Amino acid sequence: MSATAATDDNPTAAGGERVAVLLAGGLGSRLAPFTAVIPKPLVPIDGQHSIAEVVLSQLAAHGFQRVIVSIGYLGHLIRAVLGDGSRFGLTLDYITEETPLGTVGPLHLIADRLPERFLLLNGDVLTDLDFSGLLAAHRESDRTLTVAVFPRNVKVDLGVLDTDEGGQVVGFREKPTYDFLVSMGVYAMHRRVLKHIPAGRPFGFDNLMHAMLGSGDPIGTFDWSGGRWLDIGRHDDFAAAQERFASERAIYLPHERTS
Repeated sequence: MSATAATDDNPTAAGGERVAVLLAGGLGSRLAPFTAVIPKPLVPIDGQHSIAEVVLSQLAAHGFQRVIVSIGYLGHLIRAVLGDGSRFGLTLDYITEETPLGTVGPLHLIADRLPERFLLLNGDVLTDLDFSGLLAAHRESDRTLTVAVFPRNVKVDLGVLDTDEGGQVVGFREKPTYDFLVSMGVYAMHRRVLKHIPAGRPFGFDNLMHAMLGSGDPIGTFDWSGGRWLDIGRHDDFAAAQERFASERAIYLPHERTS
């Protein structure tokens, strides 16, 4: 395969197509025992769709043409279910992680297939995120990395004391709530990101953030506070996500209204 990378303006390299990388190689251990026989991206979110199928349908609706799927654990099942992508209107390529490489480590395996700008997303993301809008905002900013973010409230069910260096209490809050912006597991990236990622060993999103912050490489955010993002990491969260998806299906798959 040629080592020439595609760019937004270069139709001779991968046709200037919109490309996403879908991470589908994780063990999904928090959803065991379901994931003992079904990889997490294939866990059904309703009677018709697995999580990965929803994500691929959304990417196609946002104008993406090619998705590179990184597989590992039970990867043969993912290949069998998702196929070549034609039923989604996509071209699916696969890479196999012989050993787990973390969130961003697999990018080195496909460096020659990446356009200048692309999306990277976890295979278990359930959101109504504007994927094409994220990529457009990233392109306009010319940053190396843009992280889709969502607000999260964390309540501490205890009284919290503030103390000075001598241990004297200087403040008290009863069961406070803290507000954070958290990563949604969806990232728009420029090929420049590869310089931070070592080849052949595990490298996670946390490692990338620390490396980029340490070097001063610009990182932006794409705030999706007004949208939806479902956490499916634990059994209780997944059950709640299934209920939400059932009642709001048209929001997550709006193109089905006219299909």
